Amino acid sequence: MGPVLAGVLQLLALIAALALAYRPLGDYMAKVYSSAKHWRVEKWIYKGIGADPSTEMRWPAYLRGVLAFSAAGVLFLYLLQRLQGVLPGSLGFASIDPDQAFNTAASFVSNTNWQSYYGEQAMGHVVQTAGLAVQNFVSAAVGMAVAVALVRGFARSRSGELGNFWSDMVRGVTRILLPLSMIAAIVLVACGAIQNFSGIHEVGQFMGGSQQWNGGAVASQEAIKEIGTNGGGYFNANSAHPFENPTPFSNLFEIFLILVVPFSLTRTFGRMVGSLKQGYAILGTMAVIWLGFVSLMMWTEFAHHGPAFDIAGGAMEGKEVRFGISTSSIWAVSTTLTSTGAVNSFHSSFTGFGGGIQLLGMQLGEIAPGGVGSGLYGMLIMAIIAVFIAGLMVGRTPEYLGKKIGTREIKLAACYILITPTLVLVFTAAAMALPTPAHSMTNSGAHGFSEILYAYTSGANNNGSAFAGLNADTQWFNTTIGLAMLLGRFLPMVFVLALAGSLAEQKPIPATAGTLRTEKPLFTGLLVGAILIITGLTYFPALALGPLAEGLAA
Repeated sequence: MGPVLAGVLQLLALIAALALAYRPLGDYMAKVYSSAKHWRVEKWIYKGIGADPSTEMRWPAYLRGVLAFSAAGVLFLYLLQRLQGVLPGSLGFASIDPDQAFNTAASFVSNTNWQSYYGEQAMGHVVQTAGLAVQNFVSAAVGMAVAVALVRGFARSRSGELGNFWSDMVRGVTRILLPLSMIAAIVLVACGAIQNFSGIHEVGQFMGGSQQWNGGAVASQEAIKEIGTNGGGYFNANSAHPFENPTPFSNLFEIFLILVVPFSLTRTFGRMVGSLKQGYAILGTMAVIWLGFVSLMMWTEFAHHGPAFDIAGGAMEGKEVRFGISTSSIWAVSTTLTSTGAVNSFHSSFTGFGGGIQLLGMQLGEIAPGGVGSGLYGMLIMAIIAVFIAGLMVGRTPEYLGKKIGTREIKLAACYILITPTLVLVFTAAAMALPTPAHSMTNSGAHGFSEILYAYTSGANNNGSAFAGLNADTQWFNTTIGLAMLLGRFLPMVFVLALAGSLAEQKPIPATAGTLRTEKPLFTGLLVGAILIITGLTYFPALALGPLAEGLAA
């Protein structure tokens, strides 16, 4: 069997698995966020934090809950890293430097999981499990809560109430993320991923010396890092490391974990707004973009350019022979079109055009299917933009799901789509203009520029993956990427929740003959076009200086 055919069969198996999980998981999540009952363990949590889960919140109160909880998370994780040297279970590792501690705290709380350190050489068991793993759960739950709040904005009328943040966040952890992660961790352990709290030990003899490895609760963290679209690895090699991703089956299973919740949330959306067809339209948009990017990536990486490529069967540099080009390409697209950032190959070693596909996937806003929660609310924002464009074409006030898209709504949507491009382009320009950041680049020319552009694109869009040639463990990059991650995560949430509140205050408008049918394939095509055109107009000059120039010169 040839590598291309094997890749196609694995892709079909992945699609079949996602299709089987779509309906039950999507319906279950809709029930979770619609239920009026609270589990006993949830009541204990509410009592511990002093929250009333039955109190309905308008958008300012919901936003205050999001920001207060996340700020506390940043402070706790920062202090935990700074005190690591005196904590038990630190494996003898020293406390983390202030700039790197800030960067890591911002990274994991913002669901980015950018890592400018070697996990197995810097973080002990306490920081890994009590700090990083916990944030993997709660940061994902925060994104899901904000998405559900926006969905309620469409579903409710004349109330302005979006639910209760504390209830939504706690339920996301206890009823969705934790059960799924427990099942996934058992599967990964069965595949060979490690799960222990062993110390550092020496293995083998390499180049006249020994190599040190430490154990850890790897399988459990691997499960939530994929399910929660987090991405931070226990080891520096991330999911290319055999302790995290041992076999081709575990590799395909982890891709499934990355995609299953974001895709299934479209079913949750359709169920909560009372129209499954609306959910299918959003799902169709996500699927078209994802499949298109996977096809382009596989074609790019399998294209032969000379004897070395012919012998290897494609661009094998930086890829694990256990996984090959096919699933490395599927993984690279899936991780950059979501906010995961986990890698099973070195993204910097992909072809010039392959690197450009990864960059463009993040620059779309990671909405196909995107991160857990953030992908859904990002796609719904783009749907509002598409409806507005259609309204301009026919001279009619745009409507979406029975709600008018007026001046206030379109301003909030426009602010949302402008935030991350501004952060990416401004920070990239500053890094290229100043003399010090350039010292971190190991490559010059177009590829060197791509390293900087990728770093800020990954940070501001809360992805977390990186081009490996950039030394980001400097005060400049730790600080600026940390700021990009926080601003890129929480500023958009301000506009999402304000938009949700505005929609929830409206009275639904009955559909008429002139209403745009947003559940039809025509709207799906319009939405795909709007996403690609808006992103292209924003980023094309930067892409032309980096991956496009590199690809054309190859």
